[in-house]
Amino acid sequence: MKKQFAPLFLIALLTLAINFTSCKSKPKDADIKATIEAALKADPMAAGTSVSVEKGVATITGECKDDMCKAHCAEIVGKIKGVKSVVNNCTVAATPMPATGATDAEVDLLSKGLADALKDHPGVTGTVENGKVILKGEIAKAKWAMIKQTIDKLKPAGYELSGLKIK
Repeated sequence: MKKQFAPLFLIALLTLAINFTSCKSKPKDADIKATIEAALKADPMAAGTSVSVEKGVATITGECKDDMCKAHCAEIVGKIKGVKSVVNNCTVAATPMPATGATDAEVDLLSKGLADALKDHPGVTGTVENGKVILKGEIAKAKWAMIKQTIDKLKPAGYELSGLKIK
């Protein structure tokens, strides 16, 4: 009888062990969200952000003052127990462009100086908008350095080079 009872006892013990380990409670999304919200609320850099949690994936939304703040919020959330991954949908607040205060005469002077700087480089075109130099086309790196030095002397409010290919 002992020989028949021993295997049944082992099976029963194994079944109980499996049930107890599989019943280990995982953090609920609502609990994870509450913990994240408390952590974000405690950090002044995270003001203006909110979070949602679904199946352990935390999604942060809101507005941050800069990229460092955005990364910091993701770091805070990623450290919370139960968070499997972080989706950072925060936006970075646009920094207001300073007024150039450029007068029409200054813009005209900048435009004339730009035209003069680009006259020997037919592959590049340039315009001036609100004191900012906008360049388009294609140019060699060495020639670009020379043009930039010339344009820098004209003291533009900035550059828009997305249309310029420097090779």
